[in-house]
Amino acid sequence: MNTAELIHKEIDELPAEKAQEVLDFILFLKTRSENQQWRDLIEAQQQSLSSVWDNAEDEVWNDV
Repeated sequence: MNTAELIHKEIDELPAEKAQEVLDFILFLKTRSENQQWRDLIEAQQQSLSSVWDNAEDEVWNDV
């Protein structure tokens, strides 16, 4: 039996309210994973554009 089948078997044996908690946790894990992917993308963009954003010519605009 693979992991998904084992999870399905265990969930089938739970009362409805506990099965809902499991579903909520699964959705939380998916959301957390998606959020981490976005954070990784944003960090990569910030690193690649740091020389464009932070340069001596633009220092005069920092206090505007």
